[in-house]
Amino acid sequence: MDEIILKTKNVRKVYNADTLHAVTALHDVNVEVKKGEFLGVMGPSGSGKSTFINMISTMDVPTDGKVWINGKNVLAMTANEIGHFRYENLGFIFQEFNLLDTHTIFENIALPLTLAKEDPREIEKRVTSVAEQLGIANLLDKIPPECSGGQRQRAAIARALINRPGLVVADEPTGNLDSENSEELMELFEEMNRNGTTIVMVTHDSYVASFTSRLIFIKDGTLYKEIERGDMDQDSYFAKIVEVSAANRRKRVSA
Repeated sequence: MDEIILKTKNVRKVYNADTLHAVTALHDVNVEVKKGEFLGVMGPSGSGKSTFINMISTMDVPTDGKVWINGKNVLAMTANEIGHFRYENLGFIFQEFNLLDTHTIFENIALPLTLAKEDPREIEKRVTSVAEQLGIANLLDKIPPECSGGQRQRAAIARALINRPGLVVADEPTGNLDSENSEELMELFEEMNRNGTTIVMVTHDSYVASFTSRLIFIKDGTLYKEIERGDMDQDSYFAKIVEVSAANRRKRVSA
């Protein structure tokens, strides 16, 4: 039986719930992600996809519903427990690289281990290993402003992987990259996924989404469509994604 690494049940999020300006961003969202999957999340601006990613990454708390990660009900945890659990189980990759410009690439990658007071020899070993894996071992003494956008994103990925998380959450990871670097990044994600990393990625780009193994579409806070890549080659999968996205846009215009 496939192991479920992430599960949401009837997740609902209401902003300004106790006011006249209450807005429901998510409506009873149910999602399961199996270990080793590469799940994409697409939807127009304001659809609720960013709220969804915040719910599953423990960055925010649902108004109703439950979220399990690695079989643990994260909503039953205290703030301290969630912080520790997040460090041990999750890796985060953002559109904004969120690197510290005054620290070296080595120090940026090592930050989660440094905060966890890991042994310096273990930090050195793991940073060197992940930097070599991502092709940035020659950049460890540089600071982020001395690196290209693609190099900085690789450093951000290295930081996300340094604690060997069970689940990587990526929010528009190609948003600040040109087409060449975006392609390289997605090929890297594919390789990470083949090596066993489970990834949930939000994107607005149909081509970027075509690297995933499964794709869900969010509209008006609900899941309205899902595509499994299955045996489709990437071109066929991409065409299917474009078709579904276009149909959604037509429905929004007609509405």
